[in-house]
Amino acid sequence: MDRLEAVALKQAEEVFFSIYDQGHRFTADDLCRMHKIWLGKIYPWAGNYRQVNIAKDNFNFSAAVAVPELMKTFEESQLASYTPCNFADQKQVIRALAEVHVELVLIHPFREGNGRMARLVAILMALQAGLPPLDFSIITGKKKLEYFAAVRSGMKRDYKPMERVFEEVLGSTISGQGDKK
Repeated sequence: MDRLEAVALKQAEEVFFSIYDQGHRFTADDLCRMHKIWLGKIYPWAGNYRQVNIAKDNFNFSAAVAVPELMKTFEESQLASYTPCNFADQKQVIRALAEVHVELVLIHPFREGNGRMARLVAILMALQAGLPPLDFSIITGKKKLEYFAAVRSGMKRDYKPMERVFEEVLGSTISGQGDKK
């Protein structure tokens, strides 16, 4: 199933890169549409908010019954404030990426693929800011634990730890661009 989802995500990314331009303001409906395009051939519930409560490693995500209202607030707050992500200052871009990412992960609106959706939104936002597609491959081992701690800090609206994660991801992405040329 992981392989099937990964192949579908790669195919969906190409679609998203062509649909969402530098001036696009993302909405909750866009995220549902993206989820449906990505996983719709695999899961019948793709693109719909989850109807079940979920937890990971003793961490409970938002209650399923609250997801529609939380996504409405997320759209009106973070998505309206930070997309299109065309800030001139890189610190503002990193702040936008971190806050949108954390809030989306904490809501966890879908049954499957929430982390990948949050990374995909961050990649699309980075492209809006004129940056290369972000490479999250450095988030392994100890860095993965730091990432999870950064998500938990977001519960207190403390986005600084996630900003540090995105600074490292962006730095690694940019330095890796020279290797790919």
